[in-house]
Amino acid sequence: MAGVDALSPECSYLIIHDGARPFVTPEMADAVCKDAVAYGAATAAVPSKDTCKLSDGQGFVGSTPERDRLMAVQSPQAFEREMYLYAARKARNAGLSYTDDCQLIEAAGGRVKFSPGDYRNIKLTTPEDRLAARAYLGKEERSMRIGYGYDVHKLVEGRKLILGGVEVPYEKGLLGHSDADVLAHAISDALLGAAALGDIGKLFPDNDPAYEGADSLVLLEQVCSLLGQKGYSIGNIDATVIAQRPKLAPYILSMRENLAKACGIEVSRVSVKATTEEGLGFTGAGEGIAASAVCLLEQ
Repeated sequence: MAGVDALSPECSYLIIHDGARPFVTPEMADAVCKDAVAYGAATAAVPSKDTCKLSDGQGFVGSTPERDRLMAVQSPQAFEREMYLYAARKARNAGLSYTDDCQLIEAAGGRVKFSPGDYRNIKLTTPEDRLAARAYLGKEERSMRIGYGYDVHKLVEGRKLILGGVEVPYEKGLLGHSDADVLAHAISDALLGAAALGDIGKLFPDNDPAYEGADSLVLLEQVCSLLGQKGYSIGNIDATVIAQRPKLAPYILSMRENLAKACGIEVSRVSVKATTEEGLGFTGAGEGIAASAVCLLEQ
């Protein structure tokens, strides 16, 4: 009542809103105010989606109201000032309190008009409500970007074969300035490309001694850190390794786990596949290994 009492005497109507409902819109407030002017009292409301039960007070169903008449009341609520003050004083004198301002009007014999509410006009009361609010914000504000990456390295003797951070037993390894992890490189390029941040050659030049023999998973972590600074999060990654030999199936899960850890996402968001080119081309001839990757970023 202190807020109502503080209003200028010139205010003929008042509108009350629950600060725990942050998704109220100007259109909703406008509709409530128009109905309050026309009928004296109005509240935002939406038809109930649920069948509601009245309890008998002992843990059992007492009765079931007709669902087509049930309305979930929201705020804002608007009232003709003198009507509201009369109802409030009557309740106070009777020592009564209510959970909703409309009940004041009802108890005083007044009628309250339903104005169109919105199912998104939720009340943030429990942690679950906060999750729903984030979902609404994400749906309305987050954008998606797709990236593609490709890399290839030559197979040579005297090098370890590193793919997705896994050392795969083989008589040859991939040649490169870093550990030449062609899979991690393709994924890094896909992520950078989606965010229009260049490629790993720009970020980690192959003529820079600092990256000689570098662990490509560490480089991938740095790429993901940069994406985070720019406000991006990874939706998913889908990558393919193209190699005639060796067989990679036994190592796929470990690759996925390593890559997911480096990216800071769940393994379920990382797909790694392996295929051959049926003896065709340089990979088919065993001269090198290639990898391609696509990714989805959200901002």
